[in-house]
Amino acid sequence: MWAVRPGSDYKLVCGVAYTGLPIATVISTKQDIPMLIRRKESKGYGTKKMVEGNYEEGQKCLVIEDVVVSGSSVYETVETLQELKLDARDVIVFLDREHNGVANLTAMGITVTSVVSMTELMVILQKHNCINQEIFESVSDFVAACKDTSIITRGKCLAQNGIQLMDCKLLSFESRISSTNHPLANELFKIMSTKKTNLCVAADVTTSEELISLAEKVGPHISLLKTHVDILVDFSKEKVDMLKDLAKEHNFLLLEDRKFGDIGNTVASQYSGGTFNIVNWADLITVHGIPGDGVIKGLISGVNGRHRGCVLVSEMSSLGALTSQEYIKGCSKMAENHTDFVMGFVAQSSVSNNPRFIQFTPGVQLEKSGDGLGQQYVTPRAAILERGADVIIVGRGITKADDPVTAAKKYQEEAFAAYEERVSVQ
Repeated sequence: MWAVRPGSDYKLVCGVAYTGLPIATVISTKQDIPMLIRRKESKGYGTKKMVEGNYEEGQKCLVIEDVVVSGSSVYETVETLQELKLDARDVIVFLDREHNGVANLTAMGITVTSVVSMTELMVILQKHNCINQEIFESVSDFVAACKDTSIITRGKCLAQNGIQLMDCKLLSFESRISSTNHPLANELFKIMSTKKTNLCVAADVTTSEELISLAEKVGPHISLLKTHVDILVDFSKEKVDMLKDLAKEHNFLLLEDRKFGDIGNTVASQYSGGTFNIVNWADLITVHGIPGDGVIKGLISGVNGRHRGCVLVSEMSSLGALTSQEYIKGCSKMAENHTDFVMGFVAQSSVSNNPRFIQFTPGVQLEKSGDGLGQQYVTPRAAILERGADVIIVGRGITKADDPVTAAKKYQEEAFAAYEERVSVQ
């Protein structure tokens, strides 16, 4: 990486948090150049600085990153350094994913040099018989189809008077596609935009027949189907295959509400083994943040190249839930540390200002009420306009309705109308 640097006379290096930091550390040590650390967020204690290290105005700083996708993380780092009046215009990266990130940064006056592009990497791997032709063509097709990215700068999230918009929720689903490098978040944003639905149905049924029947009925009206396979009395691989076929036919994702919450080694086995073998069929899973980063790392270890993701349970909809503000902030930090796997939050309020993260709000019914067992309901409009929900999760309001199809269509229309109302306020 040092050999391909675009210039010379660098007085400083700065790694992009967080995976760029160890690379920058090695280069700093080997080349005897001081290093700066740019935090993702300022601390509430100590120096409270966004950038740590010794520097002088006008010094030339080389920015270092491992992989560039849209270029957003690189831009945020460059922007912060330039605000400190440092000469930060040159960037080196190891891998260019060819998702238009280099072009996006070049358009902003930033010079990016990579060691290798994704296409070049595939050629090298194929030459040494590390991948076959099928994988080569699959990756080539993926690269060709995923070039529509852009950088959401700070200015795009600011109103004309300089006040930040409502947690970037005024951005449309379509415009938020470019804010994420998570393939499933990208897919969900597209599903919601094209199908005009931000409805997730919670299929809390006890037999596979009920599950398949419900999926067939509500499939055209939903963006996700949330399952609880451990309450099925007749779980089978055959039924799961049928469910996957329906998801493909009606274009919705499968969210298994497993609420993983153990140490990494345990959740890895729960996710990719046992009776349910969840990783083989569920696009998304729910996860409690209580165990810390280990639970995410354990789950990631079982993915094995599949497009999978998780949603962190940061707030529950039940009365007396023990989710504190400290816990909610911890979930937000975990998500920022694992953007390649975490794609959002189950929450009753906005957890993050980052437009890449999707908020799923449960406990939604057309009429605000409770169930006598601690569940507290909120209307679709209130969930979206007041609580910042992107996706509403509806269970008994649809599954217990006399006509689930009519009920699903009603929730779909109300939720999407509320979303359109929210993004039109500009």
